[in-house]
Amino acid sequence: MDLDVSFAYTHGMDRETVVERLESTPDGVLALADGDDAYAVPVFHHYADGSLYFRLGESPDSRKAAFVETTATATYVVYEAEPTADPDGQTGWSVLARGPIREVPEDDPAYDAVEINERFEPIRVFDESLDELDLTLYELRIEELAGRSN
Repeated sequence: MDLDVSFAYTHGMDRETVVERLESTPDGVLALADGDDAYAVPVFHHYADGSLYFRLGESPDSRKAAFVETTATATYVVYEAEPTADPDGQTGWSVLARGPIREVPEDDPAYDAVEINERFEPIRVFDESLDELDLTLYELRIEELAGRSN
């Protein structure tokens, strides 16, 4: 082992702190998979009742939608890292949520447009025509939830 490598010891966060991080942090990274091919995308989320909700903009050739369909277990990561007075140090935390992900049907009560707009940051659009963009709501039902901090 190279003894010149810097380490930061971390500890587990209690469930209340993990949930507070999900409730107070609006964004993270959603990781999806198709066999041995992975895809991760930064998204905004809303946490409620043990589930994470994502409002995604999808075009007809959406890579996100294709990967959601092939993902048995999705992983969502929320984190923060800040430098400290020590140039080699930093302080931070991370939360990982894992579980199945599904499209929420439009007749589901979670699909209320007014509430969705209140729960999420404005959707980011990159080089897509708004006429070709569909907004889709997804739910990741959390089966595994863990957080660490230092």
